Amino acid sequence: MIALSMSISMNSCTGDKAKPAAKETAEAHEGEGHGEEGHSDEIELTEQQMKAVDIQIGKIEEKNLTAVVKASGQLAVPPQNEAKVNLLSGGIIRRISVLEGQKVHKGQVLAIMENQDMIRLQQDYLSSKNGFSFVEAEYKRQQQLKAADAGTGKSHQLAEANYRSELSKIKALERQLQQLGISPSKVASGKITSEIPVIAPIAGTIGTISVTTGSFIQPGTSLMDIVDNSKIHADLLVYEKDLFKVKIGQKVSFRLTNQENQQIEGVLNGINKSFEDDTKGVIVHAVITKPLSNLIPGMYVTGLISVGTALSPAVPIDAVVKAEGKEYIFIVEEEEKAGAKEAGHGTHFKKVEVVTGVSELGYININPLEKLPPNTRLVTKGAFYLQSKSSGPSEHAH
Repeated sequence: MIALSMSISMNSCTGDKAKPAAKETAEAHEGEGHGEEGHSDEIELTEQQMKAVDIQIGKIEEKNLTAVVKASGQLAVPPQNEAKVNLLSGGIIRRISVLEGQKVHKGQVLAIMENQDMIRLQQDYLSSKNGFSFVEAEYKRQQQLKAADAGTGKSHQLAEANYRSELSKIKALERQLQQLGISPSKVASGKITSEIPVIAPIAGTIGTISVTTGSFIQPGTSLMDIVDNSKIHADLLVYEKDLFKVKIGQKVSFRLTNQENQQIEGVLNGINKSFEDDTKGVIVHAVITKPLSNLIPGMYVTGLISVGTALSPAVPIDAVVKAEGKEYIFIVEEEEKAGAKEAGHGTHFKKVEVVTGVSELGYININPLEKLPPNTRLVTKGAFYLQSKSSGPSEHAH
């Protein structure tokens, strides 16, 4: 009985000690089965992997690249290439013939407005036109009498005054009709209308249409906008410290800020002579040499103005990769050491964000956002492969 009791007690103690050990083993296996997923800024590759994808390593070099002044601004059009369509007289819009975004040519009818007061204006023109024939005949008769010394000077002067007064009145009425888009010759032939055509003052693209059919328009009210983007240019803000470097005729490389950094080229053609408000900056104007069809006034741009040449830190273009609107290089943190191959270790790479500048002859200027150690080595070829690995789930050794 005593032996049986001791056996039961020992088994109980052994079981209590085994439980924590089993729990720790299960937790360890559970930890091995789960890895954290996300984006990794550090990557490790073996020598075999680097050879397989032809990854090459080099240094940041000093290249004699074009020196630039960086300036930001917006796209704009000259005042003569932008117009607001309005009328000199009020009336009711009877028909709108265009849509927003439609291209129109100068002189095209955009809408039709009706105004009964225009009938009175045309009647005045007809009355003056018809009465002028009598005044003109009397003036010619007095001229003939004066030439024959048969008339009086007073009668001739009166006829001449009436003639010139009626002639100026007719010219003024004709000008009013022309400004309203009504043909004086048609009115003279008896074609009187109450409809006034709204004419496009320039060629371009219709912007916002602010009226609807049937609405009453006051004189001077804008009906719609027209913009001609064929002469679009960029207004860039250059600060005082860089102003002496900028000159008319210098080339400018633009990047559309919100359009995936799409690049366009231009030339400086104007520099303002006054500071903008409190910015201590001056607006410079650059004409775009080859405008794209999708350029719209108001787009934000970053301009790189070429102001000469200078030694700049540069790397091969293939060393820079783009992701989520930013640019990166991959630097070497720890290269493979002797005996690491057998241990399964390789070369460690770290992704570093940079700001790029001009690119020439296969090289591109870079400015890292963090300070790099001297003689930093980086991936000069194959960076795209590292970027694809860094954007995937992080890998953990099991």
